[in-house]
Amino acid sequence: MRVLAAMSGGVDSAVAAARMVDAGHDVVGVHLALSRAGGTLRTGSRGCCTIEDAMDARRAADLLGFPFYVWDFSERFRDDVIEDFVTEYRAGRTPNPCMRCNERIKFAALLERAVELGFDAVCTGHYARIVDTPAGRELHRASDAAKDQSYVLGVLTPDQLAHSLFPLGDTPSKAVVRAEAERRGLTVANKPDSYDICFIPDGDTRGWLEERVGVAAGDIVDRAGAVVGRHDGAHAFTVGQRRGLALGVPAPDGKPRFVLEVRPVSNTVVVGPREALATARIAGDRFSWTTRPPEVGPFSCDVQIRAHADPVPARGRFDGTEVEITPDSPFDGVAPGQTAVLYEGTRVIGQFTIARTVSAAPEPAVAS
Repeated sequence: MRVLAAMSGGVDSAVAAARMVDAGHDVVGVHLALSRAGGTLRTGSRGCCTIEDAMDARRAADLLGFPFYVWDFSERFRDDVIEDFVTEYRAGRTPNPCMRCNERIKFAALLERAVELGFDAVCTGHYARIVDTPAGRELHRASDAAKDQSYVLGVLTPDQLAHSLFPLGDTPSKAVVRAEAERRGLTVANKPDSYDICFIPDGDTRGWLEERVGVAAGDIVDRAGAVVGRHDGAHAFTVGQRRGLALGVPAPDGKPRFVLEVRPVSNTVVVGPREALATARIAGDRFSWTTRPPEVGPFSCDVQIRAHADPVPARGRFDGTEVEITPDSPFDGVAPGQTAVLYEGTRVIGQFTIARTVSAAPEPAVAS
């Protein structure tokens, strides 16, 4: 089988590619250049897809003995991931750029080009399992729950899943992967994991957004509508945030207040007590299914709303145009724009982008 190995320059993708070679596949490596800032280098363990990462990927490919290329996807990455990120924040939503990158770059643009060039599959270093069943191919959680990345792969469609390989899915731990890399002589064996948003390598999301969204002062209000503070830009706040509010009016009970809602049209941030973050129901219409979709009507599932959150048992309803989820116990601090991934046991059913939330807390009296 002809396999295109997507190589980020990290240890996971290098070992995944090595396992494809061991399995006897015809492997070609590719690194995606996602930024046109040619001088960009890593800072510690932040970021990814930099010049240093491309060089690390090339060294791994040379050692493993297969061809290696760098493909420039920077324009599409800018349009489909970075601009989407800015647009979502302007609209008061909380986007997940890793989900958009997997959806639109790694498993859309990259896979499309791979198939056009005659490759049978794309392999990556994601920790997730593919299970072939009589009913079709399924995406499942990884064996190592601590490293499981099935959440960020929840955007995959059946056709994309049919051309995907995740060689690390059954690996018991990241330590095993690093030990294997060291045995193979890969220089990335002890390279730190990347984290944070790759196109904001210094981690200053607020400053980065201010340059692109601008600063516009507005009110911070409580749930009853009373003004309790001012802010320099609603984009700097996320649902569930506690620190950095600088409120001028203390809560009547003296307890901390949290961001409950961001309203971009009025440039208003709503704050309230911790218990008001409890969410009784979520719904959205930007959905996709990894295999067979649920039947129209009610269904049971587990729901995960963040990459490292615990799954929550829930009751779902699908009407063909919208997915609505009611968890058995309330979610904590859900924001529009987040991705909800649905599971049946370890199997990924699909995902949707949260558009509406219903609080589990009673509505307060409106200020007169």
